[in-house]
Amino acid sequence: MSQMAISARDVAELRARTGAGMMDCKKALEEAGGDLSRASEILRARGIAKAEKRAGRATSQGLISAAVAADGSAGAMVELSCETDFVARNEDFQRAADTQLSQVLATHPMSLDEFLQQPSKGPHGETVMDHVKELTAKTGENVSLRNAVKYAPGHTGLVGLYLHHNRQVGVLVELECGSEGVARGTGAQELAREVALHIASADPIAVRPEDIAADIIDRERRIADEQVAQEGKPEAIRGKIVEGKIKKFLSERTLLNQPWVKDDKRTIGDLIAEAAKQVGSAITVTRFTRIKVGEG
Repeated sequence: MSQMAISARDVAELRARTGAGMMDCKKALEEAGGDLSRASEILRARGIAKAEKRAGRATSQGLISAAVAADGSAGAMVELSCETDFVARNEDFQRAADTQLSQVLATHPMSLDEFLQQPSKGPHGETVMDHVKELTAKTGENVSLRNAVKYAPGHTGLVGLYLHHNRQVGVLVELECGSEGVARGTGAQELAREVALHIASADPIAVRPEDIAADIIDRERRIADEQVAQEGKPEAIRGKIVEGKIKKFLSERTLLNQPWVKDDKRTIGDLIAEAAKQVGSAITVTRFTRIKVGEG
């Protein structure tokens, strides 16, 4: 049987996702019949690659604009992308990102596609999409609004923000508190900022284990099965070893189980429980969005 032709583009993408060498990527793609996800599994099972990045290949430049209301009652974040860092540093480009942010803040939460069809508050075009197209024409580069998200919880909700100084990583996190007084208090707001900073650094994929999609758990179990089989472990103990690997994966990738980046003796779950005790009210993390320029 003839060997499947693998494109250089697919090899490059798999290499960007996994950090594996070019020949290893090519062989894995051939074995996987060109399926990038399956090839990633093969490389990880063989210990050649690290865990695939949640958002996959990072190829574009750009920047993030983000802001929260002074009382934490709402927050928004946008990612405007381009092809080069030169354009991302341009004042017009940065001003455009801030314009999109102000418009997201002024509208009710909606999908990115819906937002792109909104009337534009920018200097050109009838819609947000038109404004973005004008930037493409002006800069000579492909410009796109890749992310636009707004959190606006109820009276007992709170939004925390972390935006890295280079505007390449941003996080919005939403907390639910027992009362409006707690949500607007300095203790809960400081907690929200700390959790957002942690998310920026630790990159969890879900708040708690039950939030992770079943297909992701199944993928991790397949990888663990292959790793244990290759290690030649006795059949009788393979199941326990696999479950141990799954438990470790859940601990490393779910927010509440992750060791706090500022004190690895405490988990984020511990940090939230301590804060809740101090304010005398339950506090829970309802959701978060982490954006890194060029990913996803």
